[in-house]
Amino acid sequence: MSQSPERSFLSPRCHRSPLADNSRTLNVDSTAMTLPMSDPTAWATAMNNLGMTPLGIAGQPILPDFDPALGMMTGIPPITPMMPGLGIVPPPIPPDMPVVKEIIHCKSCTLFPPNPNLPPPATRERPPGCKTVFVGGLPENGTEQIIVEVFEQCGEIIAIRKSKKNFCHIRFAEEYMVDKALYLSGYRIRLGSSTDKKDTGRLHVDFAQARDDLYEWECKQRMLAREERHRRRMEEERLRPPSPPPVVHYSDHECSIVAEKLKDDSKFSEAVQTLLTWIERGEVNRRSANNFYSMIQSANSHVRRLVNEKAAHEKDMEEAKEKFKQALSGILIQFEQIVAVYHSASKQKAWDHFTKAQRKNISVWCKQAEEIRNIHNDELMGIRREEEMEMSDDEIEETTETKETEESALVSQTEALKEENDSLRWQLDAYRNEVELLKQEQGKAHREDDPNKEQQLKLLQQALQGMQQHLLKVQEEYKRKEAELEKIKDDKLQVEKMLENLKEKESCASRLCASSQDSDYPLEKTLNSSPIKSEREALLVGIISTFLHVHPFGASIEYICSYLHRLDNKICTSDVECLMSRLQHTFKQEMTGVGASLEKRWKFCGFEGLKLT
Repeated sequence: MSQSPERSFLSPRCHRSPLADNSRTLNVDSTAMTLPMSDPTAWATAMNNLGMTPLGIAGQPILPDFDPALGMMTGIPPITPMMPGLGIVPPPIPPDMPVVKEIIHCKSCTLFPPNPNLPPPATRERPPGCKTVFVGGLPENGTEQIIVEVFEQCGEIIAIRKSKKNFCHIRFAEEYMVDKALYLSGYRIRLGSSTDKKDTGRLHVDFAQARDDLYEWECKQRMLAREERHRRRMEEERLRPPSPPPVVHYSDHECSIVAEKLKDDSKFSEAVQTLLTWIERGEVNRRSANNFYSMIQSANSHVRRLVNEKAAHEKDMEEAKEKFKQALSGILIQFEQIVAVYHSASKQKAWDHFTKAQRKNISVWCKQAEEIRNIHNDELMGIRREEEMEMSDDEIEETTETKETEESALVSQTEALKEENDSLRWQLDAYRNEVELLKQEQGKAHREDDPNKEQQLKLLQQALQGMQQHLLKVQEEYKRKEAELEKIKDDKLQVEKMLENLKEKESCASRLCASSQDSDYPLEKTLNSSPIKSEREALLVGIISTFLHVHPFGASIEYICSYLHRLDNKICTSDVECLMSRLQHTFKQEMTGVGASLEKRWKFCGFEGLKLT
């Protein structure tokens, strides 16, 4: 048998099957076989369960009722619904489907089916993309030729690796062939007609994990992922909204067109978008500033139109609400009249003259009308409540806003007045400097003053006078606001003093109550002076007592703290030792050991301390 150094799926070297290149799958076009067949029906059943055409020795079909389109005989149910050529894993076999396993006769061996009462052989979890099977329980005298002879019926064999310990690994061309090979698990194999132990065995077929299978499966998954990403990208591109039309570049001609569009209400939105794009691009310069200003001005003229349209729509909405309320109230009045008719008809004078069917119909109609009337009445009341809530919310918001703004307005006004006063002073200084500079220029130039300078001086003097008057007014307002702030501060101080007096009175009253309670209940004082200061310490005492009660020979402080750290990591060893030393009637410390093994141990003595106390 020739060996090739091809790359194996399990090791660097492998035994390639002599029939790997021309492996034959038993299908309709198979060549004639020279296999001994003692039981034609059993052979046909086994081949039908493997999904292959049952053929005779000369290659003719054994049974005439075999359907090649279905891959099975109509009279015998198949073991699995998979067909040759499908590269998918079939669904599991239903438990209620009858499984027929018969004796399989091969050229050099015979396969005997397992006991049908035994449970099916166990298999491991199927690896992804598995095309390799593990075959155990082979006869000791079994050769690779016999393995190929048995398993080539399941499909094309790519490679076989046989071990010396009666097992091998077989790699098939497709994944569905592995399921066919698993069908042979549990069969007893016998070489020829020998009954020697070395010529018999029980096959165990299971999934095997191979690097090549995993690599091919990962490549396939990556390809599917690429196709899915491409499909999603194409779908996103298809569903993406079209981009807006490009905006033309600025020119005098385009500017005149946009200016005309801005004046038209129907083309205003398009023209405004163009104007915005131009401004963001930086088309505004000294030459085109006037054109842009005129376009901005025409855009501003639409503000009043939009406000008027909004007011008109709000008015229409209010009118529609009023019409709806009026119509609803009219409908309610008519419902009331109809209900009144039903009630009057239900009175004794008229009710006795109606038949039973008529009375029943009138009562049903009355109930229906009352229900509809109640629904419409609730709807009308809800509308009125919403209007009242809107009115009350507006009033509450106004009152809260006024209260909040009254206090902050004073502070903000004073700060604004201060800033304004400072700015006015700076402006006055600037004006004075300008006047002085003008006077110096007049003194230097020994000529008559121009009428323009005189006018400028007059204007500056008038401005100075106006600024001085304004400054005086601002100072007066500033003084008035400061006086108001001082009053508010005085009021706050008085309120704080009153609160302090009230707190002192409350503290005095609490002290008197405490002193009375101390005089009435002296036992509480003694309890408060106990060594346990908090509930946490009481819990620690209980836990430590339980722990030491379980350890009658005592325990070290480190052992106790290691137990407590399981409950709370924040417990400190020094705090625990201080607490236990305070409770002398509950815990006691003793020295145990001799020499180097001398150790301090704490013991629980609560029962003895109870007698002493």
